[in-house]
Amino acid sequence: MTETFRPEEFLFNPFAPGFTDDPYPQYQRMREVDSVHEHPFGFWFLTRHEDVSALLRSGLSVEERNLGGGLVKDQYEQMTGNDERSVLNLSMLDRDPPDHTRMRSLVTKVFTPRAVAALEPEVTGLVDLALDRIAEAGRVDLVEELAFPLPFAVISRMLGMPPTDHARIRELSGTLVRSLEVVVDEDTMKAIYQASRELTEITRDLIAWKRDNPADDLLTALIAAEHEGQVLSDDELIAQVVLLYVAGHETTVNLIANGVVALLRHPEQLALLRERPDLIGNAVEEFLRYDSPVQQTRRITTAPYPLRDKEIPAGTFVIACLASANRDEWHFGGDAGTLRLDRPDAHQHVSFGAGPHHCLGAALARLEGRVAVGRLVSRFPKLAFAGPVEWNGRINLRGPAKLPVSVR
Repeated sequence: MTETFRPEEFLFNPFAPGFTDDPYPQYQRMREVDSVHEHPFGFWFLTRHEDVSALLRSGLSVEERNLGGGLVKDQYEQMTGNDERSVLNLSMLDRDPPDHTRMRSLVTKVFTPRAVAALEPEVTGLVDLALDRIAEAGRVDLVEELAFPLPFAVISRMLGMPPTDHARIRELSGTLVRSLEVVVDEDTMKAIYQASRELTEITRDLIAWKRDNPADDLLTALIAAEHEGQVLSDDELIAQVVLLYVAGHETTVNLIANGVVALLRHPEQLALLRERPDLIGNAVEEFLRYDSPVQQTRRITTAPYPLRDKEIPAGTFVIACLASANRDEWHFGGDAGTLRLDRPDAHQHVSFGAGPHHCLGAALARLEGRVAVGRLVSRFPKLAFAGPVEWNGRINLRGPAKLPVSVR
C-alpha cells in the first residue's frame, strides 16, 4: 500500500482493528453517510437493501474480463496467474449468459428440491451422532464438532466423493475462498492461485475415478447431465465440482456457528426457541439476516449505472454488501440490528443473493441449519459459551474459527 492512501481514513476499511469480529458498526455508518460509496481503491460499495437487491437482479456481469483497468483487475490477474483455465474463471458463479444459463441448467437437473428434501433423515442422523459426541465430551469447539463436519460430510456424500485427504481439501478451500475478498496481500494472492491449481488437479483425479466407478450420486449425474444436447466440458465440470464442494460447506459452517453465537448472546431468544420449536424455520431466516454467512458479493458494470444521485462508470467492480443490506433500518425497521426469531419479514434477507445467481444450495443450507441448530438447543438446556469466540479473520465468508461451548 502506498503512502498516498491512509486506510484509517477510509469509510470502508476492513483493516480497522476489530472489523472481522464485528463489521456492523462500519456498515451502519456507511448506510448513513454514503450508501453508494466510491472507494479510493477503485471499486464501489453498496450498503442499502434497496440498492443491493436491484443490483443483484440487474443482470450485470460477473466476468472479470469486463473490468476496466485498476487495482481490482490487477489483483484478479495475480490471483488467477492470468490462467484462462483457472477454476476461478469457469464456474457458473463467474460466468454470464449464455454460459451461465447452460451450466446452471445442467447442475439444477441434479440439485433439485426433492433431492435435497430426501437428505433430511441422513442430515438428522449425522447431527445426532455429533450431538452424542458432544454430550460425552461436555465441552467442545462447536465448529470442529458440528458446524464444519456436518456440511462437509453432506456435500461429500452428495457428490459421491471417494476417500481422499479431507484435511488437505479443507485447507485448500479455506485459502480459495479468499478470492472472494477484494483487498488481499500479494502472498495471499499467490496462495489463492496455488490452491486453485492444486484443487483443480485433485478434482480432475476424482472425476476420472468417478467415470470408472459411476454411482447414484451428484458427481455421476453431473458427468452425464445434458442440456439441449450439450454436456459440461472437462474444465467446466471441474469448476462446477470445486464450486459445489467449497460452497457446499464453507458457507453453512458460518450459518450454523453464527446462529449459535447469536442465540447465546441473546438468551431471551434462545429461551423463545426452546418454548416454540416451531419457530426454527423462521429462526434460520433470521440467522441468515442477522449475521450473513456470506457478507458480500459483486457485479461488474458493462455500461454506466445510475444510482441515487451518482453514476457508476462502465467496467467498474461493484460490491453489494449483503450483510449491511440485511440490517438496513430503512427496510427492516429501527430494530434491524436486533435478533428477533419471530421477525415476520426475516425471509426478505439477501444472504442467498437474488436474480440469476441466486444460491443454488439455499434449500440445503436451510435444511442443515434447521436440523443442526434446532436439535442442538433442544437437546442441551445448559448450552453455554465455554470461552471467547475466535473469528476466522475473513472479510467475506466471516464466521467463528473456534466456538467453545459447554453442554453440562
